Amino acid sequence: MSIPVASLLSNGEPPHAHSEERWKYLRRIFETKSPFSDEEYQPGPAVLDTIKAAKILVIGAGGLGCEILKNLALSGFKDIHVIDMDTIDVSNLNRQFLFRQADVGKSKAEVAASFVQRRVTGVSITPHNCKIQDFDEDFYMQFTLVVCGLDSIEARRWINATLVDMVDMDNPESLKPLIDGGTEGFKGQARTILPSISSCIECQLSMHAPRAAVPLCTLATIPRQPQHCIEWAHIIAWEEQRKGDTLDTDDPEHITWLYRKALARAEEFNIQGVTYSMTQGVVKNIIPAIASTNAIIAAACTNEALKIASSAAPYLDNYMMYTGDSDGVGLYSHTFQAEKEPDCPVCGTLARPMTVDPSTKLEDWLASLAERAESQLKKPSVRTEEKTLYYQAPPSLEEQTRPNLGKKLSELITNGEEVAVSDPSFSTVFRYKMVFK
Repeated sequence: MSIPVASLLSNGEPPHAHSEERWKYLRRIFETKSPFSDEEYQPGPAVLDTIKAAKILVIGAGGLGCEILKNLALSGFKDIHVIDMDTIDVSNLNRQFLFRQADVGKSKAEVAASFVQRRVTGVSITPHNCKIQDFDEDFYMQFTLVVCGLDSIEARRWINATLVDMVDMDNPESLKPLIDGGTEGFKGQARTILPSISSCIECQLSMHAPRAAVPLCTLATIPRQPQHCIEWAHIIAWEEQRKGDTLDTDDPEHITWLYRKALARAEEFNIQGVTYSMTQGVVKNIIPAIASTNAIIAAACTNEALKIASSAAPYLDNYMMYTGDSDGVGLYSHTFQAEKEPDCPVCGTLARPMTVDPSTKLEDWLASLAERAESQLKKPSVRTEEKTLYYQAPPSLEEQTRPNLGKKLSELITNGEEVAVSDPSFSTVFRYKMVFK
């Protein structure tokens, strides 16, 4: 269900802002018996009360998150929380319509919540200007469902793993549906995930393979594009000048540091085009957003929230892809069921097979985990059931296990042996069955 932006952004209140008349279109849906609704579904005015009583968490208040917040508020949801740790940049204003020039530098979550509350009577939106990792399971347990409008694969993987870990088969209330939306230019996707039941984000990780790396020789010697200067700052300058500091791509101070280094290098080689927004996009692997794509995907996500909260219609099963410019042919959309992977590191029960060359050194294999589509881990530590092979931290353990980095895999593990890999970015331990080729 899509709510016209114009009705929200008019000079006055939205139509029927102070009257229950504004819910007449929702009532038409909820008071009509449908052959597609759940067997236990009872149409009537009480369904709208169920929507109003639901407690929704929105993660992300950017281009997609702004649309989702507006749609949820205008669709009858009364109790909404939103998490976003970013502040508003001038480059956001062309597509993140809840923000104005005077808001630059302020918290996205706080400004977005305030804007929608001023325009939509009766809705309560609680902002959280922080990381999703700052909350524990008790916080997430209070919500009816979670809607994500994120631009980060890492953040998606974290919330996905957290919601899966929360599931207690003896407590149905512990299962929190996750509705995930994402856009890349004219392309977008919406999916509905029932943690531990349906295919999760980790099951589908290979669909979001990391981008191809730029050769280090190009970055270190003669950069040709502004992106090369940014990658140089990201990969080389940070390691040389801030060795020991963990780069946080969500930290504005870190992105600003990279931007200034990249800009100085671009000026050195007479390269134009390095901006803060581009720096953020390259480092976080973000493709510029298109406002119309955000609106379409946000409408799809809100539609799924309405269906799950009300049981008035079957929810998405379970992945919808959208292309707004299919090679010049036109619009294209396709829905399919992504299969649950039995060897998924998060929701599966089996160790995932990984074919490796036994002569590969441990340090090279660990480095490859960042580029592998099925892992994409940045700072992995690894152990077997019997021994620790290498740990990134604490320093004492890193020093103790460092000699193993130069050893071949065949010296450390046996063919078919399982290893457990951890990464500070995730609470999940990834299990792999090492198969020698």
